[in-house]
Amino acid sequence: MSWLPTVFISHGAPTFALEPGRAGRQLAALGRELPRPQAVLVVSAHWITSTPRVSFATRPETIHDFGGFDPALHEMVYPAAGHPRLARRAVEVLHTAGWQAQGNEHRGLDHGAWVPLMHMYPAADVPVFQISLPATLDADSAWAFGQALQPLSSEGVLVIGSGSLTHNLYEFRQHLAHVEPYVAEFSAWVREAAQSGDANRLRRTLSEAPHAQRAHPTPEHFLPLLVSAGAAADLRPSRILDGGIMHGILSMDSFVFGSPVIQ
Repeated sequence: MSWLPTVFISHGAPTFALEPGRAGRQLAALGRELPRPQAVLVVSAHWITSTPRVSFATRPETIHDFGGFDPALHEMVYPAAGHPRLARRAVEVLHTAGWQAQGNEHRGLDHGAWVPLMHMYPAADVPVFQISLPATLDADSAWAFGQALQPLSSEGVLVIGSGSLTHNLYEFRQHLAHVEPYVAEFSAWVREAAQSGDANRLRRTLSEAPHAQRAHPTPEHFLPLLVSAGAAADLRPSRILDGGIMHGILSMDSFVFGSPVIQ
């Protein structure tokens, strides 16, 4: 039985699709390095529902769920297939863990999924399905949600949480020309917690990390990190992909939790 690691991706702004930079190059390298999964499961900050929904779409559409950016983004498509069988298996494991998950036959891929996957799997030749982020999650229940998904990592599914290590939309819209120091301080705190494999500290990030309220005025872009970490068979080793800082306030760091294991 082989276990895949889990991944948290900072997907940045939609323009990440056009401007890969250091973070995009690292995701491309990661896609080449990891064992090829049967499917990718993405829990994105951009699909939030009252209870978990799992996409059963055979050919998920590319959702352009944004506005005010380069029109070229609306012409981009990510034509990966879905994986209805493994999506239904995801519903089963969630039910086993007590989550009232349901299928969704038509949901496509939001930009939290297709934008980073354009760099990680540019040929769109790995099937992809999404699971929504339950609206009621807090840090502990996000971790438990990830733990519920953990069996899928032994069944060929690469579990990815897609959000942003820092995410202050008000400051993003100010078009800052400089990097805000708090971004590096907050990011360093999370890095240390991840590298030490300290699950409790990771779960306390939004209440204890420096500048947590400023880094995340709302929690939805941080919770996918806790989902992906909770889904890992083992937090250590935790690998940080240093993606730098874009637009002055978006940390583009991504994390790989655990290593591929064959048992």
